Amino acid sequence: MRFFRSPKILARVISPLMRLWRPTLRIERVNYPVFRDPEIQAQKPVVVLWHDEIFPLILAHENEGMVCVVSQSQDGELLAQVLENFGFLTARGSSSRGGMRALVAAKRLMDKRGVGAIFTADGPRGPRHQVKPGAVFLATRCASPILPVRVIMDRTKIFHKAWDKFQLPLPFSRCTIIYGDPIYLSQSTGDADSMDQQCREVEQAMHKLGLQ
Repeated sequence: MRFFRSPKILARVISPLMRLWRPTLRIERVNYPVFRDPEIQAQKPVVVLWHDEIFPLILAHENEGMVCVVSQSQDGELLAQVLENFGFLTARGSSSRGGMRALVAAKRLMDKRGVGAIFTADGPRGPRHQVKPGAVFLATRCASPILPVRVIMDRTKIFHKAWDKFQLPLPFSRCTIIYGDPIYLSQSTGDADSMDQQCREVEQAMHKLGLQ
């Protein structure tokens, strides 16, 4: 039905369901004071997470008004609508479609609102759990720290056919959100080798968080 093909209408259905889902989850936070540190927040941090772990983070950070960089794809449109329903700001684009425009829009929103940005570091199309340059590029241009965040869910429905193996936490499961310490990257020279090295640095930090 065409009615259900509209991302805006679908988001209006999904968002209330997510709010009903939230009380069934046991959300725990590790190292959260670092994330909320006023000095770090004043630096407009760039928060990075994996695409498959986004569900509990939307619920845990509702109405905090951070800027989310979201793909221009149809799936991205649905995600953007859901994020806006939960009080996030969105900048649209990806590495392949409108990427630079999205980064410019994100920086403008960060400066205007005095808030940080959120990136699914391996999105929108993977490879899974490999950091792409967007978040690193924005952080170095804004002189912002990168804050890695992971979510460990003890019982999930994993969508194995999706490229990210998206994880939906089952009711009454524990979702442990682990906030990493800030990563201060040196000013990038802009060359591919330098950017790749910084991406690998962030990627290693993300993997280490998942071992805690």
